[in-house]
Amino acid sequence: MSFRILLDEIKSNLLQTLKRLEIPEIPFALEPAKSGFGDVTCNIAFLASKHLKKKPYDIVKLISEEYQKNLGALVSKVEPHQSGYLNFYANYAPLNRLIITATLDSNYGAVDIGKNSQVIVEHTSVNPNKALHIGHIRNVVIGDTIARILTKANHDVVVLNYVDDSGLQVADIIVGFKHLGFSETPAPGQKFDHYCGDEVYVKTTEQYLQNKNLEEIRNDILKELEDGNTEIAKFGKSITNRVLAEQLKTCWRLGAYYTCLNFESEIVRSHLWPEIFEKLKEMNLIKYETEGKNAGCWIILSKDEDKVLVRSNGTATYIAKDIPYAAWKLGLIDDPFYYKKYTVQKNNKILWQTTLEENNEPKQHFRSNMVVTVIDSRQTRLQNIITELISKFDTKEKSYLHLGYESVTLSADTANALGIDTKGKNTQMSGRKGLYINADSVLDMLEQKTMEETKKRNPSLSNESLREIANKVAVATLRYEMIKQDLDKIITFDYSKSLSLEGDTASYIQYAYARAVRILEKAQTKPNFDASYELLDSEYETNLVKLIGRFDLNVQDAANNLSPKVIAKYCYGLAVTFNAFYEHVKVLDSENPDMVNARLCLVHSFKSCLEGALDLLGIETPPRM
Repeated sequence: MSFRILLDEIKSNLLQTLKRLEIPEIPFALEPAKSGFGDVTCNIAFLASKHLKKKPYDIVKLISEEYQKNLGALVSKVEPHQSGYLNFYANYAPLNRLIITATLDSNYGAVDIGKNSQVIVEHTSVNPNKALHIGHIRNVVIGDTIARILTKANHDVVVLNYVDDSGLQVADIIVGFKHLGFSETPAPGQKFDHYCGDEVYVKTTEQYLQNKNLEEIRNDILKELEDGNTEIAKFGKSITNRVLAEQLKTCWRLGAYYTCLNFESEIVRSHLWPEIFEKLKEMNLIKYETEGKNAGCWIILSKDEDKVLVRSNGTATYIAKDIPYAAWKLGLIDDPFYYKKYTVQKNNKILWQTTLEENNEPKQHFRSNMVVTVIDSRQTRLQNIITELISKFDTKEKSYLHLGYESVTLSADTANALGIDTKGKNTQMSGRKGLYINADSVLDMLEQKTMEETKKRNPSLSNESLREIANKVAVATLRYEMIKQDLDKIITFDYSKSLSLEGDTASYIQYAYARAVRILEKAQTKPNFDASYELLDSEYETNLVKLIGRFDLNVQDAANNLSPKVIAKYCYGLAVTFNAFYEHVKVLDSENPDMVNARLCLVHSFKSCLEGALDLLGIETPPRM
């Protein structure tokens, strides 16, 4: 049960009221009301005004008078507003009981939008030639949060990570290792992905300006990577596997997990592309250019700009690899892959990987009619091309969605704290130029800062407990900053502001949770949920109950609109509302034991609800801050 039960009761009774008044049934909207306008508001009068040829206020007055004759169990009164809205006021005693006891369900807030249908969420997909930087983290966090929200909405979610192990950036580091003398062993204590990105990749790309022959060498390496059977291809596989293993450690540190790793090299060698290539030719969706800048290339014809599919040297561009991959994800072509276990992740779930080598593992089904691909907004045009092409392959209803987002910059203070002089300006990151901050470095810095602050507040805590809290706060801080903004807004990350215990931060929300834990500990008794809920009648108590009751409504909104911000905003609202309750309601000070118990039930309900909501954001809840 949730606030939805109040909405359902009002809707049912309102339909009966309209029937008695002989007002034609009109699709009206019910939604939680703004403060001062009851608990639920309805727009029925505006919709009926044209049909009845009366002013909205006259209609809403008529409806409210009739509705008052049968208020139902959860409504205490109905009022017409001069604006024309119909406002409903809740009967809090039964509503409090329904909502607070409902939060005892471990799956509280779940909605059944998906009907257990499978949906693919693909995210991360960082080239395996470097470490994840903070810009990549926005992709990881958005994708992981969307997967969590869709799971809560009863979708069977498959999470894919596309590993581009045969592209230009992998060829670049092979050039570095094989032709520029870089050692395959990083300095002691340095992660291999950091070493490849910070040194091998950056310094190799610098050499292209001085030695043009290197570009020809890189092109030859690209061909060998696509062939897959040469010594260079085998070397590239070993290097990218080492980088990928380190990247995954960072992702797991952030609490992001996957179902399957899909390797580009195997997609290339699976012969999916020739099948799609011939189909594109047959449908006249591509053209072979014989002159101009794209002479010798196969291109996609576009009204904006022609896009090269296959270069004049015969190598495929990454969009040529994306098209058969998209068709594979949607089940438009046969699955050529076998699957093998890559590892068991920290969440105890198997991580699979595609392979072309026959084995005895069971065939996996990681394809769906609905695919959500998380890629930054710079790729929007290319994703639109893929979506358009794919839509022409099959007349069945398929849903291939590109979920775009804007970039992440670092504030000047944060960049300086990490050793980069930006001359007082925010930093736009570039892996090729070496202008980026590794995600691991940011997490390390956040953990250290949190350790220091937590020790000041809790000097008696052990180092182990401090480290556990610091880890949870650091991960929460980074994840929350990546999703609290609209996806189409550029984020400027500032570590000092993000760790504040005031304002819209993860720390502020986690601190509200820790306060609730402390209250329950001080009570030294478990709340009895067969409580006198009519005693919870102050605005601070009823506001908190109502917001707790709206959890599933927010899950529904977030799932339908693929919007992580909805849940972030809900968590912040819960924390703000609880802190107002905390400041004005003395939970343990009442002389009435029934009042104390009812308030403890409310605190427990808040704690459970916030914990569940934060879990959708991939944020854990430390009992101390």
